[in-house]
Amino acid sequence: MIYRGRIAPTPTGDLHVGHARTFVAAARRAEEHRGEMVLRVEDLDPLRCRAEYTERAIEDLEWLGVRWSEGPLHQSLRREVYESVWRRLRDAGAIYPCTVSRREVRDAAHAPHEDEEGAEPIFPPELRPAAGAGRDATSPAGVVWRFRVPDGEVVRFSDARRGAQAFAAGVDFGDFVVWRKDDVPAYELAVVADDVAMGITEVVRGEDLLRSTARQLLVYRALGARPPAWCHLPLVRDAHGRRLAKRHDALSVRELRKRGMTAEEVLALAGDEERRASA
Repeated sequence: MIYRGRIAPTPTGDLHVGHARTFVAAARRAEEHRGEMVLRVEDLDPLRCRAEYTERAIEDLEWLGVRWSEGPLHQSLRREVYESVWRRLRDAGAIYPCTVSRREVRDAAHAPHEDEEGAEPIFPPELRPAAGAGRDATSPAGVVWRFRVPDGEVVRFSDARRGAQAFAAGVDFGDFVVWRKDDVPAYELAVVADDVAMGITEVVRGEDLLRSTARQLLVYRALGARPPAWCHLPLVRDAHGRRLAKRHDALSVRELRKRGMTAEEVLALAGDEERRASA
């Protein structure tokens, strides 16, 4: 089997050193396996994603020495792929339309795990509709769609960096969103649909997505698709221990380039930030 990896920037801001470290690591793993690399632009959010950030991300990646054999492929142009996957999940009874408000979920749900930044409350099973709900829907538009998780089942996988992982459905995560009310495919559906369609054999990304991997494995199974291998890297954090985000302009690749830093120095900085956070 030919190794196929992917680099998937989201153009909601400039790349920071954490992104740089992850994308360079992904490219190196593809080189080590003499494989192929896909550049996929995850630009589904029409309100936050901007074309200029896509252009700047590609320029920064090239400056860092990252190369790809396919792409850029834009998620914003792949709606037919996502609707096809939505129909398959609908027909399998794996998803359902959810009219419960966020406030109702928050008031009835268990608290999210503190170790997952930005975690949503675990969706209470008692708020689910009856089995088969939504099977007559002809479109996902206009309502939130959630994946019906098998409560109590432990989802296990092996990670190249973190080893054996296990997350319990209904305990570590609940029924998760696969299609948003504003008619945009959610992350868990879109990335699985694309990784299957693009033949991705290994996913290299940050360890903040370990729990997300367990959710995605359930989507793979519902589709009858073979999942890729996984490699989750430690997050790069700032001097205060906070994970880097695009709001940290001082540590964006573009800003560091303006200061005259070389690609090697930028990547070294990413390593220094990682070591400082783990000290």
